[in-house]
Amino acid sequence: MINFKHILFCTVALIATTNINAQPSIYQPGDYKDGIYDKENSNNRRFIPYTHLREGDVTWEKRVWRELDMREKQNQQLYYPIEVVASRISFLQVIFKYVLKNELIAFSDEEFQQPLEPSVIRAKIVKIDTIPQLSYTADGTEVSTNVATADSTWMFREFRKIRIKEDWFFDKQKSVLEVRILGLGIYTYDEEKEAPKEQFWVYFPACRPFFAKHEVYNSKNDAERRTFEDIFWKRQFASVATKETNVFDRQIMEYSKGIDALLESDRIKNDIFRWEHDLWHF
Repeated sequence: MINFKHILFCTVALIATTNINAQPSIYQPGDYKDGIYDKENSNNRRFIPYTHLREGDVTWEKRVWRELDMREKQNQQLYYPIEVVASRISFLQVIFKYVLKNELIAFSDEEFQQPLEPSVIRAKIVKIDTIPQLSYTADGTEVSTNVATADSTWMFREFRKIRIKEDWFFDKQKSVLEVRILGLGIYTYDEEKEAPKEQFWVYFPACRPFFAKHEVYNSKNDAERRTFEDIFWKRQFASVATKETNVFDRQIMEYSKGIDALLESDRIKNDIFRWEHDLWHF
């Protein structure tokens, strides 16, 4: 006579033994990861290409320069982290990563006419400084010598501003007012002059494929982190207009100071908004 209880017990025991043996007792190299699952969304992300734009469809255009201050709370997602961590990298670290790999070109001017060699960018990253160091001879005489030190993270700490060069235009084919970023200027803080210092420029359309692959910190949800491409595409940053195309090619700071400069910046932004509003006003 068949004992069904005995068969059931043996089956459960076999399944439990199989599950125990299936679990690895020792982690192998490559099994250690900083997270509970493999993140594949950002690594496989692709940027949204621009639609084709005909010159005949552009009925109005305005070039504007604006600045993103890294001290602004909304922009700190682009500034941090300063040190290299495994989970994410900062905006400036993304730029350096692909410039040093020779996949992205840095320029010394905002017209993108003077490219910089990766060796020049590498020299900018590393700052050589000397510090005095005291030592003593066998007879107790004090000797001061200068010791050279290399700092490869100074630019990440002193990163202060991103200058954006962008074009606003009205496309009559789609009947929309759009904006496209042309370039990004990297500025650090110069302690001697106590003012921002321009380091280099990058061509924004060339950066978009790389920006789409790297996540940006999201304070609301770690499982839904946006990429750098999303930040610029959706314009989730705080900025101040510093210049618009004018006959003198002047920046706002050259003819306005203090509160007048802020009002002039607001005027530039309001003119663009008012132009679009008046276009559909009946």
